[in-house]
Amino acid sequence: MSKSDPRRFLDYLSAEQNASLLYRALADTVDGDRREALLELADIEDKHAEHWAAKLAEHGIEAPSPTGGLDPGDAELLSRARALGIDGILETLEQTEAAAEGMYDDEPDALPTMSTDERDHAETFRQMRSDQSQTVVGPRRALGSGGEAWHRVDRSGAVRAAVFGVSDGLVSNTALVMGFAGAAPNNSTILFAGLAGLLAGAFSMAAGEYVSVASQRDLFRREIAMEESELRDKPEEEQKELELIYRAKGLSREQAGMVAAQIMTDPKIALETLAREELGLDPNELGNPIKVAISSFISFAIGASVVVLPYLFFTGPTASTSIPLLLAVSLSLMSMIIVGSVVGRLSGRGMIFSAARQLAWGVGAAVVTYGVGRIIGVNIG
Repeated sequence: MSKSDPRRFLDYLSAEQNASLLYRALADTVDGDRREALLELADIEDKHAEHWAAKLAEHGIEAPSPTGGLDPGDAELLSRARALGIDGILETLEQTEAAAEGMYDDEPDALPTMSTDERDHAETFRQMRSDQSQTVVGPRRALGSGGEAWHRVDRSGAVRAAVFGVSDGLVSNTALVMGFAGAAPNNSTILFAGLAGLLAGAFSMAAGEYVSVASQRDLFRREIAMEESELRDKPEEEQKELELIYRAKGLSREQAGMVAAQIMTDPKIALETLAREELGLDPNELGNPIKVAISSFISFAIGASVVVLPYLFFTGPTASTSIPLLLAVSLSLMSMIIVGSVVGRLSGRGMIFSAARQLAWGVGAAVVTYGVGRIIGVNIG
């Protein structure tokens, strides 16, 4: 429809009203952050609808009253959400919003914030899909309001590397130090062994994480490049693949065709969508090997330093050997409980269970190496 024809506002108004009805209905099926996110999306759609109703009034066109009911496609989505949970339709919601991301880019009568709002909606559903490990992300801001204080998911791998780096450093260096303590050498030897284990482990973990993430990122980039080539050389086939994907997700033939056609109008959006749907990848978040390596090095060193600290203050031929050992054991046990609880919190497995698991493995490793050290130390002696 021509940009000079005010009747186009009717389509915009209908789309915004339908979206608001759907999001409010979906909000009744969930709670917590997801409910807040859906209600905020509905509020934004209502403000968009008000804008288009006002535009229609300026041109002497009466805005139709909201029907109060969902269209058949949205009603089907709501039924699926009620039967299977909202997780079963998040991908469809994300794809629908992604297809509408550019609807206001060339619209002279749209508010300046509308295009960004629509892109934020797709991002909201994209982040909801990954809220099993972290919190969901809502729109960056509502129309005419400040930003929401919801946190974005860290997909670079640095957080994971940091948390598990501390755990690995704590367990491995505690076991190493306990082994030397079991052999009953002097405190200076134990300190040297602990520091050597700290540095060796930290460098090893950093190098391993860097190579792993860098190799994975190179592989992902190659896959995306191949998808980009297919999109450029065989666009009809790629559009057909999208249609089939959406039909498999529950959309009708007509809906799937419309969504796929809209996505294919923008090569960048088409590539991102195909990468997610066919490869399970987000082209914008393939991991940062340097960030992960640094995070791994620092976190391993922090974990490994716990058992070493007491021996820094008890060196020399006359220093007590029992006091630093008791302090090292106590600090290690407390640290294992804390680290295990944090891992449980992040993973959703349960803080008590994760703390007990961390303690069991850490203590088990330390007991074994201490016993081996005692046997070797006695035999050598």
